[in-house]
Amino acid sequence: MAQEPARVITLIVVDDHPVVRNGLRGMFDSAAEFRVLGEAADGVEGVEMAVRLDPDVVLMDLRMPGGGGVAAITELTRRGARSRVLVLTTYDTDSDTLPAIEAGATGYLLKDAPREELFTAVRAAADGRTVLSPAVASRLISRVRTPLPSGSETLSAREREVLELVAKGTSNREIAAVLFISEATVKTHLTHVFAKLGAKDRAAAVAVAYDRGILG
Repeated sequence: MAQEPARVITLIVVDDHPVVRNGLRGMFDSAAEFRVLGEAADGVEGVEMAVRLDPDVVLMDLRMPGGGGVAAITELTRRGARSRVLVLTTYDTDSDTLPAIEAGATGYLLKDAPREELFTAVRAAADGRTVLSPAVASRLISRVRTPLPSGSETLSAREREVLELVAKGTSNREIAAVLFISEATVKTHLTHVFAKLGAKDRAAAVAVAYDRGILG
């Protein structure tokens, strides 16, 4: 008899293409640790569904007729929704990706991501950890290419180590364990990283770091 997972991650799928929604539902329904609570065809419907069903994760397309993903993420953030948003984009040139980061999305992947990569990203998003596809990050260059802020410096070796772990979706607690430092020290390093890169959060810092070749 199959053992039930210790935790079931709930999610909804927001995408204007029925085939994509059906494919994602089938993929997640095949794994006992996930439960798809519903599907929405646009951002407006997705927001209402997320507020009503309170899933752990919202899989959000960005460009949809009748209500795009960035507006939906902004509204979910405004409403203080508990759900984490994982953006799934069709094209890695999608210029809406950085605005989605700024709006409050937690993770960003391309729709052709392998099954296990998507599962890993959903687990990370449910835990509030940032997951940013290198392919997506590399396409943010034109959106994040700005002069370094006044007084900025290059990252120290330890700050770079912390940022590399953040890019892999590692939590502060896990980073502390890996590097044998305290969580408070991890937070201090991240504060310095944000200041040096001119980034306001983990996702933006990773995007800027990919752009500037700090992360390869």
